Amino acid sequence: MKRWCLLLLAIFVASRAAAAKNELKIVRQLDVNMPPANIAVTPDNRLFMSSHLGWGSPYRVLEVLPNGDYQPYPAHEFSPALGGVLGIVADREGVLWFLDSIWGDKPLGRVVGWDTQRNELFRIFHVAYPFINNEFILNDLAVDRTHGSIYISETAGRHTSAILVIDIDTGAIRRVLQGSQAAVAEERDLRVDGEIVKSSGIPVRVGVNPITIDEAEQWLYFAPMSSNSIYRVKTSHLADASLSAIELEKRVERYAAKPMSDGITIDSANNLYISDLEANAIGVITPDRQYQLLHQDNNLLSWIEGFANAGDYIYVSSNKLHQSPVFNNTGESNLDFFLLKFKPLAAAPQGR
Repeated sequence: MKRWCLLLLAIFVASRAAAAKNELKIVRQLDVNMPPANIAVTPDNRLFMSSHLGWGSPYRVLEVLPNGDYQPYPAHEFSPALGGVLGIVADREGVLWFLDSIWGDKPLGRVVGWDTQRNELFRIFHVAYPFINNEFILNDLAVDRTHGSIYISETAGRHTSAILVIDIDTGAIRRVLQGSQAAVAEERDLRVDGEIVKSSGIPVRVGVNPITIDEAEQWLYFAPMSSNSIYRVKTSHLADASLSAIELEKRVERYAAKPMSDGITIDSANNLYISDLEANAIGVITPDRQYQLLHQDNNLLSWIEGFANAGDYIYVSSNKLHQSPVFNNTGESNLDFFLLKFKPLAAAPQGR
């Protein structure tokens, strides 16, 4: 009986996936003057995106307006000015969180929470040494309002990637899982469109990057970009500051196999959506921990950077980052980038 139930479940998921393949919709088409990085959708359906510094963008955070325009957001002068913004998430309370990385003699990271309903600063956390070093990148984040925590993928150097845990109430910061197998890059080449992706002539190895949290906010899912595995750990264990580094690492579970990936998100049925960089595709890891392709398009889905949940839809950004000056030093100027959306296999709870 159990075998038949699993078979029926597999058929159902496959049929939903097949139907979804016809539902990839273009929301906006952009160019190198406004390259998207990550995206966020608020509870009242306002759409925001960070703009990728890897393409030399002059923008940091933009609101994507319904009339087709864009405007820098928020209308606030930060001191120092925003450096490079990648991760961006709107939580269930309408707070837009984004990660700012400023490199130089004194590296500085900032985690900014902007209340989009009151249009005012909610929180700002400064992240400096010893929580980051010269090679840091505040890459992506998951917000856990149930436990009052923010989890950040700090990509850092090749062997020093880690997760940052920030207490929203106190601002206390902890750096965990540094150098863990679940955080550092594997020795795997990333091939996009048949070419090995390189930086300064060296094949890239990127540590922990994709990160998301389930609807119940009990499990944090994360992975190195340069890895064929995705991991998870209970948020209760991350919150337990009494655990030693070894004890915490023992509580990390290898969840499933995955492709080389940038962004991830999750729906209410615990389907994990994956940016499949090598296939120019969106894939899904179903609750039985099996991976399959959901959408594929060599142009529309070329280097998927991020996802944002919006209930009946999941939004996605693609930016052909492998063709930027950061990688392979091509920096073509006549490329199209996209914001898209598709129907998930189950409702996609906002806040991811």
